[in-house]
Amino acid sequence: MYQPDQELSLRNAVSSMQAGLTAIAQGQMDFDLSALSVVDSAAVAVMLEWQRAASAQGKSLLFHGVPPSVGSLIALYGVAEFLPATVSERH
Repeated sequence: MYQPDQELSLRNAVSSMQAGLTAIAQGQMDFDLSALSVVDSAAVAVMLEWQRAASAQGKSLLFHGVPPSVGSLIALYGVAEFLPATVSERH
């Protein structure tokens, strides 16, 4: 299971995206986002790019431990159908 760093924001979106793409290329399809504590809308964009990369391989990612803040952004942007997720209960 792939787990990104604690931050997924505009500040580190490119490096986070690349790390996730590498994990996908290595066969990781489960992403644990429970450690994320700093996020912004770039997190959703990165997650969508990860999902596109998996789809290009005929696979789908599953996001585990999605912080409520990220879940709210996913709902706000109306992309929940593209990002299968388990939202964590932490606040």
